[in-house]
Amino acid sequence: MSPLTGTGGLIRLILRRDRVILPIWVFWMSVMPVFTTASFRELYPDESKLAAFAQTMTDNPSLTALYGPVYSPTVGGLVAWRMSLLIVVLGIISALVVIRHTRTEEEAGRRELIGATVIGRHAGMAAALIVTILADLVVGAVVALTMAASDVPVAGSVAFGVQLAAFGILFAAAAAFGAQLTEGAGSARAILLGAIGVTFVLRMVGNLSGEDGPLHWLVQASPLGWVQELRAFADERWWVLAPVGGLAVVLIVVAVVLQGRRDIAAGLLPTRLGPANAAPGLRSPFALAWRLHRGLLLGWVIGFAVFGSLFGSLGETVNDMLEESPELAQIMAALGGANTLTDMLFGTLFGLMGLIASTYAIQAALRWRAEETNLRAEPVLATAVGRVSYALSHIVFSLLGSGLAVMVGGLGAGIVQGTIAGDAGHWVPRLLGAAAIQLPAVWMLSALTVALIGLAPNASSLSWGALGAIFVISFFGPILGLEQWVLDISPFTHLPKLPGGEVTAAPLLWLGGVLVALLLAGLAGFRRRDVI
Repeated sequence: MSPLTGTGGLIRLILRRDRVILPIWVFWMSVMPVFTTASFRELYPDESKLAAFAQTMTDNPSLTALYGPVYSPTVGGLVAWRMSLLIVVLGIISALVVIRHTRTEEEAGRRELIGATVIGRHAGMAAALIVTILADLVVGAVVALTMAASDVPVAGSVAFGVQLAAFGILFAAAAAFGAQLTEGAGSARAILLGAIGVTFVLRMVGNLSGEDGPLHWLVQASPLGWVQELRAFADERWWVLAPVGGLAVVLIVVAVVLQGRRDIAAGLLPTRLGPANAAPGLRSPFALAWRLHRGLLLGWVIGFAVFGSLFGSLGETVNDMLEESPELAQIMAALGGANTLTDMLFGTLFGLMGLIASTYAIQAALRWRAEETNLRAEPVLATAVGRVSYALSHIVFSLLGSGLAVMVGGLGAGIVQGTIAGDAGHWVPRLLGAAAIQLPAVWMLSALTVALIGLAPNASSLSWGALGAIFVISFFGPILGLEQWVLDISPFTHLPKLPGGEVTAAPLLWLGGVLVALLLAGLAGFRRRDVI
């Protein structure tokens, strides 16, 4: 029997299981650039206004950090610049789809059942990769065709479509490799999301350094930077596809080799066995939850400490810009002081940090549901442990764990920026405040997950969809000209703009009230419904 026997049947199974979600995300990813193209044409009808806008974006360090440099001050070039975050989103989706149909299937025991039939050893991974790669190629092809039909250069349209597809395929391959490392799907997701986060931060710091800066080499060290260097609608550099494709092939080959050498449901990094007898302190649901969450929490806290420190180092770039451009310094002074541009940078970066922290908040809350579906919650609840205390033991880590990660990031940014600026007493509390103000919105995603688990447990994964929608609203809503009521759907829209802005109590009280209502609804639902 061939190792790929049964791949076609598994492809049909994946397409049936994802018959709703797969077309939705392919359609959504495909139409976003077209809508953005139309928005730019409407907002900037002549070339002079478009060039002025492009120069303004180039002079803004926070936007350069998030989206990269503007390579071409044209409609197509600005669409490719503005949609660079869409490339990251497609990489995340591709990785999650592959993990869902590989490691998650093994963890749930379904892969072993299917493997008992006439199915080759590598058929499952091959089917997941084929479906995901084909979906990425469809997104790239549709984007290229629709943008070319929007009267922008064909070569640039094809290049941007290739950028999207290439990054999605690369991280689909990375997910196939990451799925071989751990025994749990949650750990595999954390590894892949962390890898994407690292590539994003490396590209961000390298871009802010400038093409002639000492840290620009970080762009070349990031796979996202490789894709960015294709430079759609500018001087397209097709050769950058070679390292991207080469790395994807290497990752897939290594994944195949590793899968052939391990047992089903096992990982290259085996789970460490615990002692035969539990420690005296492991007598409460909170102690058990700490044991389950501590590894993930430690990884996120360390990651946010690193990211926060990198964010803090970017403030000096803004100061250099002000020193090199007296005109820009005068404008900033007229707007409220020389630190206005720095505040804008940190406000944008901490907004991004809040969205990233929401990923941990959702992941930690869903661990509660995973314990239930894996039949580990029922034995605990059969003892004297109450349902509410059991649920709270996981909810605490979702809320306080995400809060700790964000505050550590803010502290790191404040210390680094304060050290560089020589005024830590000024910057540490300011950036801690900018970090803390993100928490009501972060916790809103946690509370939504709790409500879904309690009231509609089979739909609890919709919290990831909510996070994706909020990401789109936050970063693409203004450029797409969405109505204010749509922008208000995102809890991040209602947060005060810190540092530098004013704090008003009303939106925070509304967010707090909705948050508490969702938490109570989730707990009440869990008390009344059947387990599993």
